[in-house]
Amino acid sequence: MIHPRIDQLLDTENGGVDSRYALVIVAAKRARQINNYHHQLGEGMGFEEAPPPLVESRSKNYLTMSLEEVAQGKIKYAYKK
Repeated sequence: MIHPRIDQLLDTENGGVDSRYALVIVAAKRARQINNYHHQLGEGMGFEEAPPPLVESRSKNYLTMSLEEVAQGKIKYAYKK
């Protein structure tokens, strides 16, 4: 069972995204930021470029953490025109 479910992630009323393509892009970029954050912890650097995870997660997988952030409405995005 995948958590969070895809219908929760695509629910725009609760902070989700409006397409699967956008979901993949947003989640992948955020997972890279979380990865960079954890690398910066080991190097003792600041957190300007890579903010810490925004949710408490049982998972250690960065992609899962980013999807949980999307499902809870912690991540917002906008299309550039």
